[in-house]
Amino acid sequence: MKKQKVIIGMSGGVDSSVSAYLLQKEGYDVEGIYMKLHDRTDGYHETNLANIKKVADFLDIKYHILDLSNEFKKEVYDYFVQSYIDGVTPNPCVKCNKTIKFGSLLDEAKRLGGDFLATGHYASSDGEFIYVAEDLTKDQSYFLAQVDKTTLPFIIFPMSKYTKDEIKKIASQIPAFIHLATNKESQEICFVDTVYTDILKLHTNIDKQGDTVDIDGKVVGHHKGYMHYTIGKRKGFYVHGAHDPHFVISTDKNSNKIVVGTKEDLKVTTVKANSLNMFIDDLEFETTVKLRYRSTSSKAKVTIENNIATILLDDAVYGVACGQIAVFYDGNRVVGSGIIIEAK
Repeated sequence: MKKQKVIIGMSGGVDSSVSAYLLQKEGYDVEGIYMKLHDRTDGYHETNLANIKKVADFLDIKYHILDLSNEFKKEVYDYFVQSYIDGVTPNPCVKCNKTIKFGSLLDEAKRLGGDFLATGHYASSDGEFIYVAEDLTKDQSYFLAQVDKTTLPFIIFPMSKYTKDEIKKIASQIPAFIHLATNKESQEICFVDTVYTDILKLHTNIDKQGDTVDIDGKVVGHHKGYMHYTIGKRKGFYVHGAHDPHFVISTDKNSNKIVVGTKEDLKVTTVKANSLNMFIDDLEFETTVKLRYRSTSSKAKVTIENNIATILLDDAVYGVACGQIAVFYDGNRVVGSGIIIEAK
């Protein structure tokens, strides 16, 4: 009987490398693909490809290099830059998963004759829904919530039942993988070496001093340019005679003003989201919602009308940013998501 073929996205890191090993152990015919997403010249790609070659040689599998740098620039990088110019906070990893990893990469996997595409994400899927990973500290279901549900029958997540420590332990016991077990974690945004403003400075002038105003519109100080600030930030701007902490409540790209206030002013009880990606057909439902990757889940009621979700939170949350993703959960199951367009 012919083995089922799995194409795995290989980054050169420990998770995708061990994933390839586990898939082969399970009896799949495995091939790897390395995605070249940008033109870094600091040895980034060379280091990753050297790791992949070592793993591929050990497993005796083929690997391919897929240049998606043009698509990545258009779909992810340009979106990232434009979002900050527009005064909203992007989530490039969510966009990349939707359009690149489970878009262009999946298309290439099918072209190569793959029955499935596998990645090293910490999540699981039954072909209909995405679920939270076993290792809650590494769970990436939030970043996968905008992936089109038609792709789920073709996706395998080998990390689904493992913790990061278990993956590192497996790697430490295989000679070709040992060095990967001790490598530092990859950065969250692959094209940002230090801070996001370094990227923005390559494309636009972000250093334009403007007024800092309170929630009533009164000028209370100044700041160095609205793109330096995200919702909830409490440093980097000046408020005359301030004794208590002030937080960024909102920014205005048109007037180059930032609005600051107390922590209480950051409270939000109603959120609206568009660009919905739903795995259920319900137009009204109770849920727990994550409004940012690092945030805790909040109980809420969701009503969908004209492809916009209105999210009524049971308890107020702080510092919700437009442009981020609202992800709806039913227990450990993702039931949908949308891009936040309003929070009040």
